[in-house]
Amino acid sequence: MENPKIKDEELKQIIDDQNELQKMLSQVGVLEVQKKQILDATLAKSDEVEKFKGGLEKEYGKININLKDGSYEVIEDEDEASAE
Repeated sequence: MENPKIKDEELKQIIDDQNELQKMLSQVGVLEVQKKQILDATLAKSDEVEKFKGGLEKEYGKININLKDGSYEVIEDEDEASAE
């Protein structure tokens, strides 16, 4: 005896839905890989910025830089400020 079957249109619907779901899950996987790559690049850039800022601090001391025009103000140490 043959097993009972669902209607052809129901079978088509479940197959289409499953295929769409698999496509979406695949896209999520790709996005997660891209997210990881962007996070890694962000960490690398952050390290690069911190190293560069360290070089600037060696050259100019502790400063606040105006990113619009490049001017800067010296940051006084709390110890120096309280001694005055």
